[in-house]
Amino acid sequence: MAILAAFLVIAIMGLVLGFGLAVADKKLAVEKDEKLIKMEKSMPGANCGGCGYAGCSAYAEAVCKGEAEIGLCSPGGSALAQKMGEIMGVAVDATAERKVAFVHCRGNADVTVQQFVYDGIDDCNAAFLAQGGPNACKEGCLHLGSCMKVCPVGAISRDEKMMIHVDPDKCIACGKCTTVCPTMVMKLIPASATHVVACNNHEMGAKVKKACQVGCIGCKICQVKVPNSGCKVENFLSTIDYAADTSGLEQAAALCPQKCFEKR
Repeated sequence: MAILAAFLVIAIMGLVLGFGLAVADKKLAVEKDEKLIKMEKSMPGANCGGCGYAGCSAYAEAVCKGEAEIGLCSPGGSALAQKMGEIMGVAVDATAERKVAFVHCRGNADVTVQQFVYDGIDDCNAAFLAQGGPNACKEGCLHLGSCMKVCPVGAISRDEKMMIHVDPDKCIACGKCTTVCPTMVMKLIPASATHVVACNNHEMGAKVKKACQVGCIGCKICQVKVPNSGCKVENFLSTIDYAADTSGLEQAAALCPQKCFEKR
């Protein structure tokens, strides 16, 4: 009887405590903002952190609180920005073009001078600590795939020649690869770009030629001979202004003596 009585007491106490917790949960529950609920459902769920927040939910909450701008989510793009604007009841310019990551380098061991053999951790940042890496060009790709490791969608791969490639269809432009790259050779470009200057070297032409066979030498042929290429040479490196008239890019690429343009 004593055991049964103890069992009944414990059971009753459990029921009372359970009922109390249920009532407390209902009374003390914080109602979630309806806008936040809609916002969270609209997010892509990539949780890449490209917006500067810990994840999609954190970014959605910051927008609802007025602490973050709409349109910071690259994976969601203009469609998400428009949807977020509708939820918040504000007008949003959703014309921003989608971007993708690109490796501004075509140099590997076949065309780039190697100053020494790196035999260390399979990581670009580790290799960069050793005199900027084994390449004579200190602003090119180190090919060790640190960008591959941080890509949340598996958009970055490496081929048999150790060249790093980004799949534009998979890339969500979160920017993680651009942040982890020690030579800053990874950059975001418009997804619609037809040509890219695949070089990141800002050295003078003579020095570039000694280091790499396919590096930009800042000769300005693309800029001077083809004014409608959108190319502009600064600090010995040609870059493309995609907002300008780029109708002559095909011609500029053909005239490039180093053939450092890459067609997409």
